[in-house]
Order: sequence, then structure tokens, then C-alpha cells
Amino acid sequence: MSVLVVGMSHKSAPVDLLERVALDTDSSVKLSHRVLENEYVSESAIISTCNRVEVYVEAERFHGAVDEVSRLLAEHSGLTREELVRHVYVHYDEAAVAHLFGVASGMDSMILGESQILGQVRDALSSGQAESTVGSALNTLFQQALRIGKRGHAETGIDRLAPSIVTAGFDAAGDIVTAPSSRILVAGAGTMASLAVRTLVDRGVEPQRIWVANRTFQRAFELVAAYGVSAVRWEALDVELSAADVLITCTGAAGTVFDRERIGAAAGDRPMSVIDLALPRDVAGDVRTLPSVEVVDLEVLAAQAANAELADDVRQVQGIVADEVRSFLAAKNASKVTPTVVALRGMATEVVAAETERVLARLGDDVDDDTRREVGQALRRVAEKLIHAPTVRVKELVDGPEGLTYADALADLFALDQTTVRAVTAVGGEPS
Repeated sequence: MSVLVVGMSHKSAPVDLLERVALDTDSSVKLSHRVLENEYVSESAIISTCNRVEVYVEAERFHGAVDEVSRLLAEHSGLTREELVRHVYVHYDEAAVAHLFGVASGMDSMILGESQILGQVRDALSSGQAESTVGSALNTLFQQALRIGKRGHAETGIDRLAPSIVTAGFDAAGDIVTAPSSRILVAGAGTMASLAVRTLVDRGVEPQRIWVANRTFQRAFELVAAYGVSAVRWEALDVELSAADVLITCTGAAGTVFDRERIGAAAGDRPMSVIDLALPRDVAGDVRTLPSVEVVDLEVLAAQAANAELADDVRQVQGIVADEVRSFLAAKNASKVTPTVVALRGMATEVVAAETERVLARLGDDVDDDTRREVGQALRRVAEKLIHAPTVRVKELVDGPEGLTYADALADLFALDQTTVRAVTAVGGEPS
């Protein structure tokens, strides 16, 4: 069994295509369960963010799992399989591990080093645990990825590049966001909206200049209680929009919320900044043709990120990821050969016990206790010397494929009972 990821991100697909593949929470859960219906898949987890959708599985067969995951993604998005496969990427085994570790550390994000992805990876793991689609393999992998992401931020200055998509959007919009006279309207009250409000307050924007509108008024009111901002009902959105200098939108709606006519009527001839942090996009693409309106969306942020130069901090994080990938794979390989070693030692112990009993029975009752102990110890020393070199060698080889081949050869040469080997695997661990 090996980990496999089938995904699509801002690096492989245009934003309009990502919009079609985007998964909300319910869709992610349903897709994760459907993926598990495949006979070659034993575990699944899905990372779905504003700029990526990735399906991670623990798979027995590469091609069978890839075909099924691709088919399900195409079915969900309404794309043909041919349209989809032109924009997806597939990583398997070591490459899949390296990819997830890079994602969790922010190295594969639209904004290099952004920290928001850590929470999204954690959400994917928590959802998989709650839905029982994640087992021991993906749980270990994701926990390690989270640790690596935290390590990268703790040991380097990667946060200086951009801690989140929200801050990058605000930076791109410029001074109008924090200008003392600006009135800011936030459409939506989910995780991204909450982060936007918190970031505004942290940047010194007075709460009384921030209004939050959401279809569920109670969710908007929760932000009022948390940050002291104002809440407005969704039905009054156009009225508030006409008074806003900055619109920050992240509603999670399935289609366009703000079209050209709506924004144009609200803005008129006065300057307005629109920051669209949603995927699918809340703001229609032709809104950017309005002369007085500046639009910052994921497409703009992606273009800016493509021009960013790699910093020393980025290279340092990449080094951390590379080291952690090697350590993870070494531990994984060691866990695969350990059952064979334990089974070999168990077989040797059984042979020694049987031979000791047979020899002592032949010697009869005239043998004293010291002689009996000496006979048993001698047989154990012989057995230990015979298996010492093979067990040491297989442990030395676990960092490469030879270690696994050698473990299989040991099992064959010593005719180890595969039921015993599997039992050791199920229990886990090796006696000291």
C-alpha cells in the first residue's frame, strides 16, 4: 500500500476551471466516501482550499486508484475526463509524501509561505477522522505534515513573505484598505471572512468602519461579538454596498454574487476596491472593466506570486521538507521490514525451546540444573549468532528498496509463516 494524490491547483489550472472543481465541506465528505468504494483504496482525505483540490488515498494499485479518483472528480465538476486530466497532477509514494509536506509548509501555495494552509490541512485530517475515512497511514502522514509546517514557520522567517491570502489581497489593494476614511463591507461570515475582519482590526482599522453582511444574520452577529464590528442583513446588501469604499467578499456561494451591473450601480464614478477571496469567485470577471473599480482576486494574486523571487527563507524551508521526507520514508520502510525480523526471532525462539526440551529429555534426570541452563544458553547463543547478520543487514538496507527485497528474501529462505508476519504488522513494534 502507498499514498497517492490526485489534485489540481493554481499551478496546473486556470481559476475558472478550479471554480468548477471546488468542493464545499459536504461535497468533500461525500467524495471522500465515494473514493473509498474503490476496491484498491483503503483510506482517503481531501484538501479543498481557495486555490487547490487534492484527493489523498492509501492505495493498493496505482492505476486503479488514479482512474477512479479522476473519474469522480470529473463527474463532480461536470468536466469530461479528457478535460480534467489535462490539468490534474498525480504523485505517488515518495513524490506524494514530498508534495503534501511542501503543501503544509506553504511552499506550494499561491502566496509562498502563507500559513493559512496549515489550518486547511488540519481540517482535512479532522474531517477524515470524524468520517472514519482516514486510517493509520494517512493519519501518520498528515500529522507529520502539520508538524513540518509548524517547524518551517518556527525556524525560518517564511512568515514575512505573506502569512495568508487575506493579507496578500489587502497588500495588493493598497492604502485604501486602511485609509481612515474608508468604509469597508465584508460579504460572508465564514472562516475567510472572520480572518479578514481580524486582519483588518490587527492593521488598525477601527471596528466601526467595518460592516459584515451574511445570508444567515446570526453568523454575521458572531463577528460583531468577537470584534465589535457592525452587522447588516443580507437584504440590505446593496444599500451598504453603495456606501462602501472597499468590498471584501468570500461568501462560499456556488455562483456569481456581484455582477458588473450591481457593482457599477453601487460605485458610480467614485473609486472602489473589490477584494474577491472566494472560490468559486463571487465577482464577475467583467467587473474589472469598470473604470473606477479596482478588482483584486485570486487570479491577480497568482500573477503577482509568479513574479516573486525565492528568498533564503524559502530555500531553508525546502531543505527542511527534503530532510523530513527522507526521515519519513526511512521510518516507513523500517516498519515494513520489522515484522519479518520479529517473526524470524520468534521462529528461532521456538526452535531453541523445542531443541532444548528434546536434548534434555534424552539426557535424562541425572543432569543437574546448571547443566540444563548451560545447554539452553548454548542453543540460544547459536541461534542468535545465526540470525544476527541477516537481521542487522535488513535494518541497514531499510532506506532503499533493497531493504524490502531482503526482508522478503528472509521470509522465503526461513519459510516464515506469513500469518505470523501479518500478525506482527497488526500489533506493531519490535521487542527490545
